[in-house]
Amino acid sequence: MPYEYRVKDQYGLYFITSTVHQWVDVFTRKEYVDILLESLRFCQKEKGLKIYAWVVMSNHIHLIIQSDTVPLSDILRDFKRFTATAIIRAIEKNPKESRKTWMLWLLKKEDKVCFWEEGYHGEEITSQSFFDTKMKYIHLNPVRAGIVAKEEEYQYRRVSIQ
Repeated sequence: MPYEYRVKDQYGLYFITSTVHQWVDVFTRKEYVDILLESLRFCQKEKGLKIYAWVVMSNHIHLIIQSDTVPLSDILRDFKRFTATAIIRAIEKNPKESRKTWMLWLLKKEDKVCFWEEGYHGEEITSQSFFDTKMKYIHLNPVRAGIVAKEEEYQYRRVSIQ
């Protein structure tokens, strides 16, 4: 990832995008989305992650997040490491996963998990107008993708995660 997308202020407010390696459509299955959301809840409870908005698309996530206890880069590193391992394990154990061989071929090389693209796209939010722009972007992402006609129809988006 380019250096301009690093989290510079570890306790600042950021718009973050993380993409599945090779843009594989992993999050079309509820069980994999559930792992992702449960991990975000854990980060909130145990690491002090504040989530202001989020959306899970088929192959990436967008978040507006902040931390005032644990450095944001550490939270994101741990979140990505945990979800990568847990989702690969869930794919391996899922007898109904028709794409199992193909997905594991793309997302796992020998014993190394390559689930997420390296790094993450992070933009610091420094104004209310930029916050509003990113919030709108998150909520309209499923509409722009043609998944739903109205943002409120999309299941995997929230203003905050509780």
